[in-house]
Amino acid sequence: MLKTLFSCLLVLAFSGSLLAQTSDDLKKKQAEIQQEIDDLKQSLNDTKKNKKAGLGQLSMIKKKLRLREQAINNINDQINVIQGNISQSRNEISRLKLELDTLKAQYEKSVVYAYKNRSNYDFLNFIFSAANFNDALKRIEYLKSYRQYREQQATSIKSTQLLLQGKISSLESTQKRKSDALQEQEKEKVVLVEERKEKDEIVNKLKARERELTKELTDKQRADKKLRDGIMAAIRRETEKARAEALRREKEAAAAAKKAAANNAASNPNTAANAPAKTTAAKPKSVFAATPEGELISDNFEKNRGKLPWPIDKGQIKIHFGPYKIPELKITGNNPGLTLETDEGAAVKAVFDGEVISVFEVDGTSAVFVRHGKYFTTYSNLNGVSVSRNQHVKAGQVLGKAASNGEGNGEIEFVLMQDTRNLDPEPWIRRR
Repeated sequence: MLKTLFSCLLVLAFSGSLLAQTSDDLKKKQAEIQQEIDDLKQSLNDTKKNKKAGLGQLSMIKKKLRLREQAINNINDQINVIQGNISQSRNEISRLKLELDTLKAQYEKSVVYAYKNRSNYDFLNFIFSAANFNDALKRIEYLKSYRQYREQQATSIKSTQLLLQGKISSLESTQKRKSDALQEQEKEKVVLVEERKEKDEIVNKLKARERELTKELTDKQRADKKLRDGIMAAIRRETEKARAEALRREKEAAAAAKKAAANNAASNPNTAANAPAKTTAAKPKSVFAATPEGELISDNFEKNRGKLPWPIDKGQIKIHFGPYKIPELKITGNNPGLTLETDEGAAVKAVFDGEVISVFEVDGTSAVFVRHGKYFTTYSNLNGVSVSRNQHVKAGQVLGKAASNGEGNGEIEFVLMQDTRNLDPEPWIRRR
């Protein structure tokens, strides 16, 4: 019985720790979501100082709504975990009550038996009625064991009672937690309704500026085309240079190998005649990773996927990478990178060590094109560029300042390329 009780305690402790771990993970996630919401609220309040409603505000309020829904779902997950804990506790309480009743019944029988055979005469009579000395010793051991069994029964009853009281107290506490979580969820739902109204207000303001915004995005698409053309032209120039350099190295290596073979043949004619032909090493897939330096920086860049810093200290994603649609305004487009909204004049920084390959103009502002092995990052819509072509830059080094987006805020376009392939920068930069 004691072994069964001990096993029960181990199972309860293990399952309780798992539930606590899950609950702690959910609470941690809830805190992270709330922090994101608070940061967004601050950014949204800052942008509202500008009387013009912009796409940046719409993007932020949409993200805030998504986060609020995540928070509500997270609380619902917490409630499910708590409910599972409540159900488990109720099952354990029922089982412990049944076990306690069984223990009490068994103990009652043993007490009745002991009462009926309580006299010293009966005790001595039981021993002296043994057939021999060994049998008498066995009867003494039996009586000792029976006394110990009764003591164990009493101990088991006390332990089970304590465990039962603890489970009942825990159940009451868990039910209180569930009630608190339900109240918190209702508050979040009320806030969600208010935030949806806030979104509707912004959409109505944007609709009043629909023609202006459509022109703004049309101008952006034209600028995006110029940006793509500038990027591809720079990559073509770098590709030609890299290939010419690779060809030069191959010729030098071939000449050196030929000279070494001739010298070896002159000194060892028999060995040289039977020497097997050397196989040519497989060429790298990217011409930009053909050198040890290019391969190293490419590998380091790849290892930092998801850990690269943002090119701006603070700001939000106004338009995500790739095809996008703003159904509220019936506007569509295809973004070559991330359109980031920040403060006008904010410092724009390199996200990784590299070399400035090109600085070119796009519709009156500048774009800085940086190479990182076979990867390239571009920072467009800059004023006050502080770097020049062929300059080596470090991660975090200021490249220029964010130019105005015409709505009282700064804005930059951040583009990521792997050779000539356009990549989504969002999975590469740190999550905020």
